[in-house]
Amino acid sequence: MFTMAKKQYGDVIDLEKYAKDTRLTEPSDGRRYEWKEMIERVKQLRRPLTEKESEKYRMK
Repeated sequence: MFTMAKKQYGDVIDLEKYAKDTRLTEPSDGRRYEWKEMIERVKQLRRPLTEKESEKYRMK
């Protein structure tokens, strides 16, 4: 994979050198949301939702 990337993009970045841990995201805060509905709303608005708008889609 790195060889192919090097051929296409030049120098290859060693991600392991810069990665501090194996997480890709922060740990969950326990909140759950109606993601499909949120995504549709974002598409309609053409912008991210605010915190207040996101709370409308939070599962209780």
